[in-house]
Amino acid sequence: MSVPLSEVLGARLPQLNNSIIWAPIKAVFLQEVLLSLRNPQQWLNPIIFFVMIISLFPLGISPSKEMLSAMAVGVIWIAVILASMLAADKLFKADLAEGTLEQLVLSSVPLTLVVQAKLAGHWLFTGLPMVLLAPLLSVFMFLEVNLIKVLMVTLLLGTPIITFINAIGAAITLCAHGGGVVLLLICLPLQIPVIIFSTGAVYSAINQQDYMGQLAVLGALFCLFVFLAPFAIAAALKVGVCSQ
Repeated sequence: MSVPLSEVLGARLPQLNNSIIWAPIKAVFLQEVLLSLRNPQQWLNPIIFFVMIISLFPLGISPSKEMLSAMAVGVIWIAVILASMLAADKLFKADLAEGTLEQLVLSSVPLTLVVQAKLAGHWLFTGLPMVLLAPLLSVFMFLEVNLIKVLMVTLLLGTPIITFINAIGAAITLCAHGGGVVLLLICLPLQIPVIIFSTGAVYSAINQQDYMGQLAVLGALFCLFVFLAPFAIAAALKVGVCSQ
């Protein structure tokens, strides 16, 4: 018994459409990873800067255990934000100069998914190393082990949010002169809630209070930025490409 051609095509078209959409997205993610591996200075400089900020605080303020442990959470989060800003300015500029960004904007693949794939690769080499280095640097700042666990959770939720906020600023300032200063003015106010709830969760743990409320807010912000920020970034990138 023969099967109608329409049923065969109807069964295969969703698979074809999925492969057409996901193959370029996978390629963008792998390209970001390979470029980071070939140009390690792009992600090593922010990581070194992150370590240097935290290492210099005991020398500039006091090596006192009580003072360092009280300041550890705020110092680590400020270092995360400042270090992440170093890698944000050139997030899309290389793609714009090479013409890759224009091709992605004009392609049939949703630009929002492309943005998510690119930022996932970017976070893998900028945000994740800082998360992994944070426990070691926390011990250096005399932070207790049970507090390091809470700090790690806030970093795992907060650093992707920081990445998306920086990407919004980088997309808006794509063609702007002196984009670094404008990027700071755009991104830093948006990052204040992340600092407040992240440090608040750890300080609540220090005072033996419930910190699940702060973590819930961070989780909500994480979902909000993961699903909605790519639309803002994609719109800003289209404006930047059209203004070239």
